Amino acid sequence: MSDTATDLRAPALPKPRGTLSEAVIGRLTEGTPLPAAPVAAGADPYGDDLQLALYLCYELHYRGFAGVDPDLEWEPDLLGLRRALENRFLGALRSDATRHRTVDEAVAGLLVEPVHGTSASHYLRREGELWQLRELAAQRSLYHLKEADPHAWVLPRLWGRAKAGMAAVEFDEYGGGRADRIHARLFAALMADLGLDTAYGRYLDPAPAPMLAAVNLMSLFGLHRALRGCLVGHFATVEITSSPASRRMAEAMRRTGAGAAAEFFYDEHVEADAVHEQVVRREVIAGLLEEEPSLEADVAFGIDATVHLDERLERHLLAAWREGRTSLRGEGLAAPAAQGL
Repeated sequence: MSDTATDLRAPALPKPRGTLSEAVIGRLTEGTPLPAAPVAAGADPYGDDLQLALYLCYELHYRGFAGVDPDLEWEPDLLGLRRALENRFLGALRSDATRHRTVDEAVAGLLVEPVHGTSASHYLRREGELWQLRELAAQRSLYHLKEADPHAWVLPRLWGRAKAGMAAVEFDEYGGGRADRIHARLFAALMADLGLDTAYGRYLDPAPAPMLAAVNLMSLFGLHRALRGCLVGHFATVEITSSPASRRMAEAMRRTGAGAAAEFFYDEHVEADAVHEQVVRREVIAGLLEEEPSLEADVAFGIDATVHLDERLERHLLAAWREGRTSLRGEGLAAPAAQGL
């Protein structure tokens, strides 16, 4: 290992879920050789093994893992395997998720709020139980504890109105200059209300493949300049759909007595993301396409891919919850910490 200091807050490596993830873990810990790219080409693009292997590669660009040399972030063999994994994942998404060619068509679909919704947030608002909210929060922690970070990578790749609008929304995500208002910190407080461990990456092992895929999509789009339009589409989807979904989640938190911080996180997003939606549509998307109209199909694909993976995740969650079983890998979560829950 190099002399470069490791992040003491870095999470532990997870258990492997197949040949690819086992090989990546072996490379990170023991320096063992990685498989050739064709192995990735034959893997299930949405499956546990590929998604965990890809998550491991991406996490080297965030906080890394305990005991793993930070210099491995730019190791050529890991980058080569990551590219093969990305090609498999992105190829499947382009085949399965592409629905629109124009941004107006893609955005129009996001603006429709069904009267009788069937999403996970609709279910949780109407009949969800506290244990299901805890499961969702545990999974979503892989996203929310680094909520704005993948989107920040696009800033050097934008200019003019798009850059200014993106920076304005990101500034809010990072607390508007106040550490106690950083949205990732607010989510950690929500987790504490639910009796969950707030450590970064703590719930990687129980997180199912559909959740890993949703998180990996942000990193895939964020790390590639060629996919900057897709990243803007992802960002737009999150901001446009967040406010109504957050309102439903806030109601679910109140109905189940989840706690003040749990309610506040979603109440905060109802108001903030309603404003963000307008900035993203009028400044970020419009500004980007004014400068680079050739990226319209990429923005639309970014929206479509995000919706596609969100729908896969929701189908997974609802199938489990309606049968009264855990949506997590393994036996689910331990009983909440002693906080009156």
